Formats: sequence, C-alpha cells, structure tokens
Amino acid sequence: MFRVLKSGGHFSVSDIVLDGNLPDQLKNAAEMYAGCVSGAIQKTDYMQQLSDAGFVDLIIQKEKKINLPDDILSDYLSADEIVEYKNGNDAILSITVYGKKPENSSCSSSDGSCC
Repeated sequence: MFRVLKSGGHFSVSDIVLDGNLPDQLKNAAEMYAGCVSGAIQKTDYMQQLSDAGFVDLIIQKEKKINLPDDILSDYLSADEIVEYKNGNDAILSITVYGKKPENSSCSSSDGSCC
C-alpha cells in the first residue's frame, strides 16, 4: 500500500487480528485458515507493521469481537476447552484501520528497497 499511495494519500482497510492466543486446534484447522482466523496476527504486531512501513496517523476506526459458534468450536475443542476459551481474555477481532502516507514521501530508489 505504501508504494502505490500518493504522497499524503490515505487508506482504510478491514482485517482479522488477534488479541491473545488461539488454541492450537484452531490455529491448525484449515477451515479457520480459510476464514482468516488461524493466519491472523496479534493486533499490536499488525499496527506496528503498518507503522514500520511508514504510515502515520494510524487509527482503529472500528473493532468488533468475533464470536465463533459452539457448533464450529466443537469440531476442534472439547466442551471443557470451549468453556475455557470463551471465559478467557483471548479474542478474535475484526478491525478497520485508517492511516496516511506522509506528505512529500516518495520511493526513489531504483531497487524499491525504501518501499
């Protein structure tokens, strides 16, 4: 995004992130990967990567916890594990992030290493 945005341009993107940890059974499930859950990274890491890329004025515009239904969880977790997961502090989140490419920011290296 940084490379293709004009100087001073902005973006708004929605993605799935984590706050805490997923049980290993969910991390390794193809269905969870296809649903962008098992491949999600920590929210703090996500925001740091955007900052490291050079974006400024980063704002989480919207954040919503995703609650997986018990019938899906039961494919991967025991009844006790479902209760433990739901009562824990770990969360799957849908976030919408806004950010800007700084004014007068450009990528002028011929090898693209600045972008």
